[in-house]
Formats: sequence, C-alpha cells, structure tokens
Amino acid sequence: MMKRIGIVAAVLAAVVQLGFTLSAHEPNFLVRFDGGIGVIPVQGVVAPANPDGTFANVTRNIVRGINPGAGPWRIADLKATVDKDGGIRVRGRGLLLASTDRIGQNANQSVFATLICEATAPFVARNTNIAGVPLSPEGDFRIDDVLSPAPLDCASPVLLIRNTGGVWFAAGIQKFHNDDDNN
Repeated sequence: MMKRIGIVAAVLAAVVQLGFTLSAHEPNFLVRFDGGIGVIPVQGVVAPANPDGTFANVTRNIVRGINPGAGPWRIADLKATVDKDGGIRVRGRGLLLASTDRIGQNANQSVFATLICEATAPFVARNTNIAGVPLSPEGDFRIDDVLSPAPLDCASPVLLIRNTGGVWFAAGIQKFHNDDDNN
C-alpha cells in the first residue's frame, strides 16, 4: 500500500510539474503588433477647390477620437507587445516626415504610445508616459512602459504612436498569429 501511495505521489508530482512548465510557457501578452502604417492626415477631399487652390471640405483622418499629425509621416517598421498587466514594449524604426521641405527628417519629435480597445465610442486612451521618448535622427524609438489605465481585455485593439502634442503619426498592424513564423 505504501508503495502505491509513493507511486501515486510521484505521478502527481510529475503532473503538477508539467502543469507549472506549461503555464510558464503560456503567453503573457494581450495583443501584439508587427508592422506599422504612417499617417496620411487627410482622409478625403470634396471638390471643387477654392479659388486659392485649397479645399473647403476636407475630412481629417481621425482615428477613434485622436487627430492626425499635420503632414504625412512614414514608418519603416514597428513591433509592439502589450502584456496582460498593461506592460508595453514598442520598437519603431524610420518614423519620418513624408512631405514638405523637411522630408526624411524627424522634426525633433518625441513620441508615446496609445492603445484603444473599444470599437465604438466612448473610447479609452490607454497611454504610456505622455512626456514621450525622442525620435533618433533616423526616426527610431523604443518605449518600455506601462499603459495607464491598464486594459482588462482588448477586443478591438488600435495602437497609435503620438507626439507630445497628442496627434498620431503612426499606427501598429495587429499580429493575429501566436507563433513567430512569417505566415
């Protein structure tokens, strides 16, 4: 009888150990982003033009209540992970102006991240530190922070990269696969 209890205890210990091993490998992320889209501040223009060449009826590219930056921007790459506890890591490369005489420059901007999880209003802007991190001359940046408020879940995630004035310059592309292959 004691031998059976010892065997059962050993089997239970192995099962418990396996459970801890599996739970340690469960992803802690809430949502991930792989790739980015630079802002185009105008969503639509209704003709005809004014006599001075400007357009009276311009639709700005407002995303979930957040206004766009003043000119087009581009981003070469963006990767971000948001953890279940609100921790966020963002790596951006090449966030630069895509127009005007300052094309290809960072315009001395500092950026922060905003996660919005609601598909319809009212929207909650979950932000990293709004003091932001400066863009390198090449437009690169790293954000390691905690979103405030932390999201409980995120059914319809949108990640915006914003400047310290509050407008958005780039958006993340959600990664739907849990694996790291290129599919």
